[in-house]
Amino acid sequence: MANDSMLKFVGREQSYPAKRTADERQEDFREIAQRYAVEPAEEQAGRCSQCGVPYCSVHCPLHNHIPDWLRLTAEGRLREAYELSNATSTMPEICGRICPQDRLCEGNCVIEFTGHGAVTIGSVEKFITDTAWENGWVEPLVPGRSRGQSVGVIGAGPAGLTAAEYLRGHGYDVHVYDRYDRAGGLLTYGIPGFKLEKPIVMRRVERLKTAGIVFHEGFAVGHDASLDDLRQRHDAVLIATGVYKSRAMDLPGGGSNGVVAALDFLVASNRKGFGDAVPAFDDGSLNAEGKDVVVIGGGDTAMDCVRTAIRQGAKSVKCLYRRDRANMPGSQREVANAEEEGVEFVWLSGPQSFDGGDTVSSVKVRKMRLGAPDASGRRAPEPDPAGDYSVNADLVIKALGFDAEDLPTLFATPELGVSRWGTVLVDGKTLMTSLDGVFAAGDIVRGASLVVWAIRDGRDVAATMHKWLKTKAANAKVAA
Repeated sequence: MANDSMLKFVGREQSYPAKRTADERQEDFREIAQRYAVEPAEEQAGRCSQCGVPYCSVHCPLHNHIPDWLRLTAEGRLREAYELSNATSTMPEICGRICPQDRLCEGNCVIEFTGHGAVTIGSVEKFITDTAWENGWVEPLVPGRSRGQSVGVIGAGPAGLTAAEYLRGHGYDVHVYDRYDRAGGLLTYGIPGFKLEKPIVMRRVERLKTAGIVFHEGFAVGHDASLDDLRQRHDAVLIATGVYKSRAMDLPGGGSNGVVAALDFLVASNRKGFGDAVPAFDDGSLNAEGKDVVVIGGGDTAMDCVRTAIRQGAKSVKCLYRRDRANMPGSQREVANAEEEGVEFVWLSGPQSFDGGDTVSSVKVRKMRLGAPDASGRRAPEPDPAGDYSVNADLVIKALGFDAEDLPTLFATPELGVSRWGTVLVDGKTLMTSLDGVFAAGDIVRGASLVVWAIRDGRDVAATMHKWLKTKAANAKVAA
């Protein structure tokens, strides 16, 4: 019976899909883990305790029906498992690959607290949807009955793509504008292939294009058209550009050659993976090959940078982080993967200057220690009297996070309201900005966050826009 396949967490050990060896991983940008075969996937899904209050779902930003599709998987009902997984997420196979499950669903799994090891939720999610693609269960997006209204979406990242999908399903004509020459945002150009191979993103984009969503790639709002121009073209506009401005680090030598922003480094690497001409990579500026590399930061972007540098053939790769391992914001799994691949983590270390003149040759580092908790509750780093030291560096990558760009100036729309942090101000209920009919979602509202949050925001704002557009159409009909 159904319950016979569940509650196996006591006698069945946790088992993730096998990873390729570190030596193999260093040679390419393919994903590092294999995929479950059917039997192991069903067995691991069967470890779920089916608890009454599923903390995994509570701590998932999308509130995915995790225990339910785990049960269906354990019972061998894979198509039903996919359909349920797909009901709350437009990109379940992408979330299964790149969500930090150790901080979200798996990190809050009830059986993890009992010492038996969390259910391998992300790996099962990836298995379910990859199986669905292979078997033709991922159906085309069918547009709803035409409403005679159009929506412009600025930004082809996860928030914009999600909103575009839902709005097209409601019958709106949808146009997506993006400054890059390929859709996907950071899914395409920011996240390395060893975490998310690019054909997986491209097939999602192609599904949207086939449904009649029009993509204007290489289109810079503020240059090719102003925000006001788009407001004239469409009945509503969604701003979902993400945050791309690297957080500043005002230190001596910060302008030296060889001190680069994380996103510049990652975009160049991903473009090379597509076979593009990338002059800054080809001339060595954004190429780690043969260099002593120092990455500054402790988040997921820093982990992407150190592991990319390894694959580019760096001579050495060090990651400097001002707190200790237990207090870093990045995924602990990513740290473990990086260490396996040869990255050296230098904990409790903060950069003081970039030395070497016009071209960096070393980083002066100050030892740190953890003091009293700061406003976030984390122990604040403070200088350690033990002193300073230097590490060799031919390439320094700054991975301190991202801030919002100056969108009012970028879009030539000074009346667009923003917060003191530069994020776009929206009404908490309508998700509309200070401009009538212009909505916003994703990182530009909340500040830099996770892909899964962007997908959730895209879903939520699409529902809000749908209600507003229906009201607008009804009012226009009455006025006529």
